[in-house]
Amino acid sequence: MSRRIIVVGGGAAGLMAAGQAAEAGAEVVLLEKMAQPGRKIKISGKGRCNITNSAELPDFLARFGRNGRFLRQCFQHFFNQDLIRFFEEWGLATVTERGGRVFPAQGGAGDVVAVLQNWLETLPVSLRPGSRVDELLIEDGCVRGVLCNGQQVLGGAVILAAGGSSYPATGSNGDGCRLAAEAGHSIVPLRPALVPVETDGGLAARLAGLHLRNVGVRLLINGRKQVDAFGELLFMKYGLSGPVILTLSGLIGDALRAGAQVGLLLDMKPALDEQKLDARLLRDFAERRKEPMASVLRGLLPEQMVPVCCAETSLAAERLAGEVTAAERKRLRGWLKSIPFTVTACRGFKEAIITAGGVSLAKVDPRTMQSKLCKGLYLAGELLDVQADTGGYNLQAAFSTGWLAGRSAAAQQRREEENES
Repeated sequence: MSRRIIVVGGGAAGLMAAGQAAEAGAEVVLLEKMAQPGRKIKISGKGRCNITNSAELPDFLARFGRNGRFLRQCFQHFFNQDLIRFFEEWGLATVTERGGRVFPAQGGAGDVVAVLQNWLETLPVSLRPGSRVDELLIEDGCVRGVLCNGQQVLGGAVILAAGGSSYPATGSNGDGCRLAAEAGHSIVPLRPALVPVETDGGLAARLAGLHLRNVGVRLLINGRKQVDAFGELLFMKYGLSGPVILTLSGLIGDALRAGAQVGLLLDMKPALDEQKLDARLLRDFAERRKEPMASVLRGLLPEQMVPVCCAETSLAAERLAGEVTAAERKRLRGWLKSIPFTVTACRGFKEAIITAGGVSLAKVDPRTMQSKLCKGLYLAGELLDVQADTGGYNLQAAFSTGWLAGRSAAAQQRREEENES
């Protein structure tokens, strides 16, 4: 039987797995169904590619929730500083930005893919684009290869790294989970994650295109506060997007699927409590008492929000600031601290950054990424049921699980060859 390793999927996990297996001495065939590998990497981080985060291991793992402990061992083998060193050794310098986010210092996502491809070209890796894997070839509980484009491709190990279902135009359509299920693995239902949300009413549409950098967001489920968040937000014609919304979208989606009512309250002045904001308003209105409200509000809000604020609070734009009553000031203060939105839906896989759910971790060995159900089958990347916030965490998990799967598969192949000799 051929001792080569077959990698299914040319994303972050697959590219890393193929290269690490080859560096460890294996012959590798990388099957990618798209015309080029790394298509999802190229659109990550809005084309900048947030490759990892500088957070320490405990904080990093915490971003993945209860399933984060599964990643501990692969992170101990290959973690953020290892990934940074890898890219820098191949000529791609990095820079750490706000929130510990790590990006290429120059260029962007295309350069990340180019580095990975250049690396693979120096190794015994046969990249085969346009290769759709339809079936795993399994015999007596061991994987023997795959059925690809109607032809058998035999190998001693298969690494499944075919991604989730997000951004299907890049090739991620759930094939990896389907193949894993055929090998006996349980699949936690797939759902879009880190995704924008839709809201009712026309308020978001009136503010479409407006980007807020420092906004507070309170999530309400059935009228009760669940969590407060802070960050960047973007108004869309259909609702809300931006990092702070994407981070909350997992909780929002779970609540909507459970039939709950979901609301969001936007705080335009999160650094000021009600008392301090009232003092600010009193001061501004006194100092600028002869100016119209539209002018005064431009010192408090982005210009695009001023007419919306006037309409929502029933304050005429031409009203002089010195004429505003205490009741009107209270109404304005309440709106600035709690702009209400009712969430009606999360957007779909076409706009989801990642896929939640995937192959259950119960039957995957975290020490090697090998299946506990099918010898020689390894699983890595987004098809696993591990998901985190935005900030480089998910891409690091893909690279790290790919690293461990590639190294483990090559080591197992080497042991079998030694036993046969």
